[in-house]
Amino acid sequence: MKDAGKAAAELLDMCKEWIKPGVSSDEIDAKFHEAVVKRGVYPSPLGYAGFPKSLCVSINEVVCHGIPDLGAVLQPGDLVKCDVSIYLNGVHGDTCRTFIAGGSGSTDKESLRLTAVTKHALDSAIRICGPGAKISAIGEVIEHIVEASGFSAVREYSGHGIGEHLHCHPLVSNFKNRNHMVMNEGMTFTIEPMIVEGSPSIGLWSDGWTVVTVDNKRAAQFEHTVLITANGAEVLTSYPGSNEPFQ
Repeated sequence: MKDAGKAAAELLDMCKEWIKPGVSSDEIDAKFHEAVVKRGVYPSPLGYAGFPKSLCVSINEVVCHGIPDLGAVLQPGDLVKCDVSIYLNGVHGDTCRTFIAGGSGSTDKESLRLTAVTKHALDSAIRICGPGAKISAIGEVIEHIVEASGFSAVREYSGHGIGEHLHCHPLVSNFKNRNHMVMNEGMTFTIEPMIVEGSPSIGLWSDGWTVVTVDNKRAAQFEHTVLITANGAEVLTSYPGSNEPFQ
């Protein structure tokens, strides 16, 4: 799991060099696929329940599961969520970051605040993880931060257990809940707040994958794969600059 997490983080970090105005999400996927093949790992999304690409690229109002497309050309200030999942030596690593096409100076203050709040919610949730803590505590922390900011958390999608399967128990919700499962040493799961500017209500495009906000407001997402240790939690998908407000 540590090797898979490290590989996922390093591949995601490569994406920031490709996210530029004028580049299509399909071009980003092609470069990512080439990097994955060179590394000798498998892109978990490719063929997963029919998903046609190696990388999820979700732009602005697309919350998650965006299918890379030649027609989706990045504009300055776009919020671009790249969700990387890879399979290595029998297990999966999973991580996501929100990038800004053209850099932070290209977008508006509210988008910057949305991105920073989402990253803060993820970091704060990780800090309360450890043996004996309830899984539900993650959602409580995220909801408290998100509500105080005036934003909303999408409820239909959540973090999840991960290992030999990409998605398994426990379900890691981004809001207050009654999941009484307790974290134990050796448990691995993802935490992935999906935060939106306006209504948390979502819709699904006819492709059966692309999840969007119903009011066309922007969304941000950050995700880490976490390992519960004897003394707390270890982030398996950390990257250079991961302690910054957002990257």
